Amino acid sequence: MSAIRLLVLGAVRQHGRAHGYQVRNDLEYWGAHEWSNAKPGSVYHALKQMAKQGLLIAHEVAPSTAGGPPRTEYEITEKGTEEYLALLRAALTSYDQKMDVLSAGIGFIVDLERSEAVALLKERVARLAAWRASVTEYYTPEDGPESLGHIGEIMNMWVHSADAGAEWTRGLIERIEGGAYTFAGEGDPFVGVLAEGEENPYATGVPDPGDLD
Repeated sequence: MSAIRLLVLGAVRQHGRAHGYQVRNDLEYWGAHEWSNAKPGSVYHALKQMAKQGLLIAHEVAPSTAGGPPRTEYEITEKGTEEYLALLRAALTSYDQKMDVLSAGIGFIVDLERSEAVALLKERVARLAAWRASVTEYYTPEDGPESLGHIGEIMNMWVHSADAGAEWTRGLIERIEGGAYTFAGEGDPFVGVLAEGEENPYATGVPDPGDLD
């Protein structure tokens, strides 16, 4: 899975309607340009592609008060919402997701109900345990990686990563079960997007042709 689809759909959904530069600005505000493939060109490309796929509706609106050509505002469709939630659930449960996909999933986890978030994270822990068990049929960490030559360091790294991932996930589950954060249906959600015209202290400031769309 690519993180960009989840990130873009999630950002548009939080706004209700947003133009491309707003989405880019949000992703830079979250630091996603540093930990994912959410560069400006890929953000604008994803918006246009998902509009063609019926996941987003593209609305042409009047020029901004600052002048310039009309912008295109995007709104998520019912099909887009279904895709978004499917991507979110997959990001939270799969043991082998890349770090950017898991990071995007954690960023939107509060869009789910608390009980579902906990269930999905417990599924992730179970999948990590199952993967570890399958690997340790052939590689036993207690024997050390040397038993397989330097190639054993590859398995050693992955087993340690699985153990660390499971430990972190169990900690997150404990915090959520303890009442941390505001999940869907519990009250006013955390506002994680920038308002129109709000300054982004983390903006890269690097121009892109898509900024004017």
